[in-house]
Amino acid sequence: MKRYFLISIFIFSAYLSAVADDWPQWRGPAGTSVAGAGDFPTEFSDTENVLWKAKLPGPGSSTPIVWENQIFVTSGNDGQDSVQSYDWFGKLLWEKTLGPERPGKHKNGSGSNSSPITDGKNVYVYFKSGTVASLTLGGKLNWKINLQNQYGEDTLWWDLGTSPVFAGGNIVIAVMQEGESYVVAIKPDDGSVVWKVDRTFPVQKESGQAYTTPLVLEIDGKQTIVIWGADRLTGHDPKDGETLWTCEGFNPKDQPMWRVIASPGVTEGIAVIPFGRAKYCAGVKLGGTGNITAGGRLWERDDLGADCPTPVGRDGKVFVLSDRGQINCIDAKTGQDIWVDAIPRAAAKYYSSPILAGNLLYCAREDGILSVVKVGDDGMEVVAQNKMGEPLAAVPVPVNDKLLVRGREHLFCIQAKQ
Repeated sequence: MKRYFLISIFIFSAYLSAVADDWPQWRGPAGTSVAGAGDFPTEFSDTENVLWKAKLPGPGSSTPIVWENQIFVTSGNDGQDSVQSYDWFGKLLWEKTLGPERPGKHKNGSGSNSSPITDGKNVYVYFKSGTVASLTLGGKLNWKINLQNQYGEDTLWWDLGTSPVFAGGNIVIAVMQEGESYVVAIKPDDGSVVWKVDRTFPVQKESGQAYTTPLVLEIDGKQTIVIWGADRLTGHDPKDGETLWTCEGFNPKDQPMWRVIASPGVTEGIAVIPFGRAKYCAGVKLGGTGNITAGGRLWERDDLGADCPTPVGRDGKVFVLSDRGQINCIDAKTGQDIWVDAIPRAAAKYYSSPILAGNLLYCAREDGILSVVKVGDDGMEVVAQNKMGEPLAAVPVPVNDKLLVRGREHLFCIQAKQ
């Protein structure tokens, strides 16, 4: 019995030592939608190659995050905002409710669209209700504030979509909505506001509303918060929120109803930005001072775009997944197509953003189909179209040779067939 116990401990310890990669925010370690190296699964379903699945307490579209041996996810729970922590065996470690939920309006939305973030010490969550909270990795509440109570009601027409990011040692949240918009930095230690800057621009009806998440990049030798919304791309100093530069011209006719959902894709200092409700796409060289429109705008296309999926870039190439499954592999510098192909089309759309893991592009569709697409310099091949049995809107997470898939009802952990 003692020998069996020691062997079990050894196996368990070896398993945990293999769990080395983290996924601390919505778009992965670098915030670029590119995963680390791994042997990730390609063929699976809601029953095939499922290591485990956990029933979630309620709806949510947030992406799970990972820190070492814990997985964190937010969801509704009997009318409350809540956060759960699971281990790599699918066991619920703890759950915490944080106050009344504001439920979603859209069929793929929820009150828990924003993904958690972690610095490895605590986990931080943000909800449609306006609640921002910090919890220890063990589930103890550190502090809780509400942005809407402090700075006014949410005026988005649909469900809050942006996720918080870390910048300059603080938690940064961009609130871009109808009317007064702002960016706020919150101190992780106690929830106090370090700075708040106005980001309201003169735009037409709905065009100031954005569901995008900021990028935090090193530009011109310094950390910069890059924010997309209200027909403008802006760069901000993490120390005080000061606007370093602005790129304009994304709505030259000043049209209404040009809200944006997809965040920019980025590679080699170039942002690729879908806009105009999936009709346009532009490339911007990041950096500079003041109004960089004249020098920063590299190219623009009126035959390429994506409304919801955020493009993913690597090594000078960007993959643009349309809402209907077309994939354009483009040169980030020129905007020209390297190749164009498509996942077999269906009536359902892609609300989730693609994730690139090695040469595999994971693309989740709202009807529960998760396509795995092999991409290369010369084209693409659809390796599998996997049926998960429930709606998908969250980003798949390839980490530790596994794939975490958050569905409308379950959290799945998928592993390649051994």
